Amino acid sequence: MAIFIAGFIAFFALGLDDYVTFASLQEHHAWLQARVHDYAVLAPAIYMALYAAAITFSLPGGLVMTIAGGFLFGNMVGTAYVVVAATIGATGIFLVARTALGEPLRARAGPWLARLEAGFQRNAFSYLLVLRLIPLFPFFVVNLVPAFLGVPLATYIVATFFGIIPATFVFSSVGAGLDSLFESGEELSAVGILTPEIILALAGLAVLALLPVAYQKYRSRDS
Repeated sequence: MAIFIAGFIAFFALGLDDYVTFASLQEHHAWLQARVHDYAVLAPAIYMALYAAAITFSLPGGLVMTIAGGFLFGNMVGTAYVVVAATIGATGIFLVARTALGEPLRARAGPWLARLEAGFQRNAFSYLLVLRLIPLFPFFVVNLVPAFLGVPLATYIVATFFGIIPATFVFSSVGAGLDSLFESGEELSAVGILTPEIILALAGLAVLALLPVAYQKYRSRDS
């Protein structure tokens, strides 16, 4: 646990949070593209390792890093890198939370446990899928709470992997089209990315994920 605390503190103490911003991505985009071109094999591995570490340590900047993945590697490949790295990182913190080292993390997630417990008890897979599709709660909370509520590891991994694909693809696609925006000098922001159309599409997917829960309720009343 000391490693997680030290990593979180070091992230801010070293000023690394200044590099996971839209402004930094816009400022250094040419340099980043050049590194990806020069190190075609190493660059994706470094990107995925950094992304997984950011998720494991619950560091900020996930949206920026996802968009950067689309910008550097394209929407399809960028989506694949992010989904794999994010699933690995989320699984890492999930496994830590299930050990004796997870008690401080439990205290951190404590206020959210009661609010999420009923949903996981009804249908853990569908509920987690919805929470991945629509960010109703902070990402680090959704990474931790299932571990404390006894969600099986396989259920957690599969729901996380498939649940983050739609939003990841959307944000990677945004990143893949950033060249023209950078050339125009326009400012990139989260508000401009999360359009009503995107939010509505993700909400529709979340409703589909809840259908098994609704069906179970219908069957229980009918029996």
